[in-house]
Amino acid sequence: MSAKTFGFVGIGEMGLPMARRLMEAGFKLVIHDVRPEATAKLAERGATIAASPRAVADATDTVFVSLPTPGVVEAVAVGGDGIIHGAKVRRYIDLSTTGAVTAVRVSGKLGERGIACLDSPVSGGVRGAEAGTLALMVSGPKDFYEDMLSAFRAIGTNPFYLGEAPGLGQTMKLTNNYLSATANIATAEALVMGVKAGLDPAVMVEVFNASSGRNDSTMNKVPNSILNRRFDKSMKQRLLHKDVKLCMAEAEALGVPMWLGNSVKQVLEFAVSQGTGEEPSVALIKYLEKWADVTVGKEE
Repeated sequence: MSAKTFGFVGIGEMGLPMARRLMEAGFKLVIHDVRPEATAKLAERGATIAASPRAVADATDTVFVSLPTPGVVEAVAVGGDGIIHGAKVRRYIDLSTTGAVTAVRVSGKLGERGIACLDSPVSGGVRGAEAGTLALMVSGPKDFYEDMLSAFRAIGTNPFYLGEAPGLGQTMKLTNNYLSATANIATAEALVMGVKAGLDPAVMVEVFNASSGRNDSTMNKVPNSILNRRFDKSMKQRLLHKDVKLCMAEAEALGVPMWLGNSVKQVLEFAVSQGTGEEPSVALIKYLEKWADVTVGKEE
């Protein structure tokens, strides 16, 4: 597959490094994004720019998408100028987080046109996308998954196959992001409490990571983005809110109570309502710091 040409729609914060990783692995790309400045970065590396999702699907038989919301995914996949109308496309891979309902609906519509689908949401954030260490949670036809393994391994070191049914990858991703959001907020609460009491936050993180409180926030987000006050390279608050909201909706549809999940959703809804939806999720700690009148860490 080293000379294979793929389509790629959505050259955003996650799409750009994933597409770049594919190109560095030897794959050629036909790309589209609504922002010319995004596609220009890959065009300089040899990618071909297409005018629309349909134009991408006219040029390639396999199209990746990495998009921000379920509505955008549906418009790109099956809208009037969408991938579904492409002359050449036969395979579709969604790297976005859309929820199982959208994945099933899009897969059904594309399947009617003979287009095979994989839903393959990713986890690991911008740092993981840049490093090629993302986890990919894939569901759909197994032979399609196996044929794409070399491409998946260019994007991440951990591809997981979750089954044939469309949407299983999305459900896996939503549960993961729910846990990640919960750990992020709970860790922020613990740090602010400790600093208010007089503890050194850097020492707190060392203790957490040597103890049962260890999680991705204590191991990565706090030392890399909070203690140094950089607040960078984590999912935007509005997108994390979207994922947790989708998770709660799916849990409700399945008849599964998620009491903590609804509290996490409310925290994120509050943050977005205050106008910080575009800020990274690690910056949620600023609200707690303000209310407690403390600061965790210092600028380097």
